[in-house]
Amino acid sequence: MSASENINSNGQGHQNTYQLLKEGNQKFVKEQKDIDPEYFTNLAKGQKPEVLWIGCSDSRVPANQLTGTKPGDVFVHRNIANVCVHSDMNMLSVLDYAVNVLKVKHVIVAGHYGCGGVAAAMGNQQYGLIDNWLRHIKDVYRLHSAELDAITDNDERIKRLVELNVVEQVNNLCKTTIIQNAWKQRTDLEVHGWIIDISTGLIKDMEVSSSSSNNLGSVFTMS
Repeated sequence: MSASENINSNGQGHQNTYQLLKEGNQKFVKEQKDIDPEYFTNLAKGQKPEVLWIGCSDSRVPANQLTGTKPGDVFVHRNIANVCVHSDMNMLSVLDYAVNVLKVKHVIVAGHYGCGGVAAAMGNQQYGLIDNWLRHIKDVYRLHSAELDAITDNDERIKRLVELNVVEQVNNLCKTTIIQNAWKQRTDLEVHGWIIDISTGLIKDMEVSSSSSNNLGSVFTMS
């Protein structure tokens, strides 16, 4: 039984869960060193990822496992419902470092079906401080209310909002000065939007990839 299976099994107290995390680390290190004794020595030399993953904080959607990549391959930023807004200095700092220092070639906004943040944004219940964050997703609903209100099945409506949220966050990234200035200097940078279907593990490309500011409205294009 793996450490994660032990953590999720019934009857495990929180102290035992904490201990299992440390045991899992020891097991992981041993397995990696058995395969390659220099694995961690080489990993410590630095990172050269070609991908920035902006995903949801949901524990079911880890970037490396879903894409079959290794530590060092994907630079990751995660928040509730994979929101990208121009007022989030945390996200912008990660984006700036990834684009201008690491020189990543792909920025991926990765949403997922079954997103609790998106579902919460569709309701009227108050949850606390997070309500201010969910406002960004409510704004996405407002922009697409005609389409969403026409969907009678609530589960399907939530799924569609998950998709539209990813599309809007891709657009938001493309509107940043970070991305637009990079496009003036480089031709190898693309922004993409993905949806992860947790029930299958498969990724759906929303086909909204952008590699220039040509598809932005003129008011958003920086000279």
